[in-house]
Amino acid sequence: MKTYILLIGFMLSAFVPTSFAQKQDAKDNTVTLYITRHGKTILNTMDRVQGWADTPLTPAGIEVAEYLGKGLKGDGIIFKAAYSSDLGRARQTARIVLDSKGQNDMAITEVPQMRETCFGSYEGEFNPRMWNDAALRLGYKSYTELMADLEKDPTLMKKMVDAFAALETLGIGEPYDVVKARGQKAIRDIAEKQAQNGGGNVLMVGHGMSIGIFLSDLDSSGKKPTAGHMGNAAVCKVTYKDGKFTLESFGDMSYVEKGKAK
Repeated sequence: MKTYILLIGFMLSAFVPTSFAQKQDAKDNTVTLYITRHGKTILNTMDRVQGWADTPLTPAGIEVAEYLGKGLKGDGIIFKAAYSSDLGRARQTARIVLDSKGQNDMAITEVPQMRETCFGSYEGEFNPRMWNDAALRLGYKSYTELMADLEKDPTLMKKMVDAFAALETLGIGEPYDVVKARGQKAIRDIAEKQAQNGGGNVLMVGHGMSIGIFLSDLDSSGKKPTAGHMGNAAVCKVTYKDGKFTLESFGDMSYVEKGKAK
């Protein structure tokens, strides 16, 4: 009798459609990237240009990174991997976020391609000077006029970054397309690697201007980031599935607010 039952079971399993079996065995390897701007730094506070130049987080910058970690923890988000640019302010932010959400043992992989835009001779200069120089080059009377148009037309960002690169005098300023290419390659490499490892959530800590450039046309459906300033510790949520990216949110401060409320 036992042999007969085993035989029947074998025969039934033989008629299960292959597609159904594959569907049952398939795993969801969706990758969710939490691409975050670093906490506030000394140069941020002084309103000075901070690209490849680097300063540590201020007490307020540490606090906002802690709020972010607590907010992510409150939403039950667990990271499978963590990355940051190789600049100290990004690395410091990533460590604080992970520690604040209880993932103290997670290593952080530094990725130079996630750096902020290099502004050459403008590094450390007051922001209004660099922005005003670019505005005049582009035919505006002042950087306030340029900023007003930029909020209505985010595509002006390319002209503005290219103006920075053309005007700086060290010859090392980065044009828009150079920044975009290196950043998008880094994002795709990280997403593909995590997808091969079964998917999951990934923390990436970078920089305000370059994140906006990286995400400018990354969404496979053509969705664009919203214009405007990205706050310190703001989150841009991007999903990756079957080779396609989807921009879920941009410059989201809700995780910081949730962490602050705790």
